Amino acid sequence: MLKIAAALGIFGLCLPLAAQWANYPTPGMPRTADGKPKLNAPVPRMPDGKPDLSGVWEHLNSRESAYYLDGIDIPWQPWAKKVFQERTENNQIDNPESRCLPRGIPKADAFDIHKIVQTPGLIVILYEYGTTFRQIFLDGRPLPKDPNPSWAGNSVGHWEGDTLVVESNGFNGKAWLSGRGNPITDALHLTERIHRRDFGHMDIQITIDDPKAYTRPWTTQLHPELIPDTDLIEFVCGENERDLSHLVGK
Repeated sequence: MLKIAAALGIFGLCLPLAAQWANYPTPGMPRTADGKPKLNAPVPRMPDGKPDLSGVWEHLNSRESAYYLDGIDIPWQPWAKKVFQERTENNQIDNPESRCLPRGIPKADAFDIHKIVQTPGLIVILYEYGTTFRQIFLDGRPLPKDPNPSWAGNSVGHWEGDTLVVESNGFNGKAWLSGRGNPITDALHLTERIHRRDFGHMDIQITIDDPKAYTRPWTTQLHPELIPDTDLIEFVCGENERDLSHLVGK
């Protein structure tokens, strides 16, 4: 029973809250004749013709996604697989989320409701969980060679046709790569290829290159969907938190 309680406690911390301003019409949202959002409408575009990724998005957590990483042949370094197995056997008691720490990238994109704000030279992503944010610079700057390690790292992007290619480094290695407990290190380099398929659907291919934890680069995917007519709501994990004291290991 205690093991079940531990699992449920961590799961409860991971649940995003419902967004707010429900049913307030999203400006510029294409609609059907009866007023419903038309999510298969054409991709919106910026004044320069590039796809506009702006909006409130949520991934539906398919099992092979970047939150679970099920069904993927992961090329483990031996120590990393051992750590993953220990975290699984210990009911994920040391999950950073159980301490209200950031989810890290790309797990935050895989699970959090998040809002993308796009300008020609910068994309900002706001996450509902933990009031964290991410910046993707589109102004041509390179990734820093000696970055200050952080939970979200550093990100720069460029366009290849209608696909935004984002490169990220500078991670502190403290976040878990997945909700299962896959470890990362400060050597992690992420490559995301982001394609807005239509007005309401996005496809993201993620390449994980962390030579300290994995023997070769490998890929996973996300398929976020637009949440129309709503917005983020503040979610402060540590406020009135009562789960941690109930979590136990094996």
